[in-house]
Amino acid sequence: MIDPELLAKLDEISAKAEKAYQAAESSRKYLFWTGVVTISLIVLPLIGLAFAIPSFISSYTTTLNSIGY
Repeated sequence: MIDPELLAKLDEISAKAEKAYQAAESSRKYLFWTGVVTISLIVLPLIGLAFAIPSFISSYTTTLNSIGY
């Protein structure tokens, strides 16, 4: 049969492994949401600017040409 001391050690190791798994899952979720927030606050506005800047430049040059510069 299995030694009771060995069984206690295995239970202890199992509990520590479960805590480590929970910590890793928590970190994974944190990193996922950090990436989502980063994309929504940085990348999406940059994509929007890629469309807005040419429109602004076109409008600006049209205004300057109509004034006579």
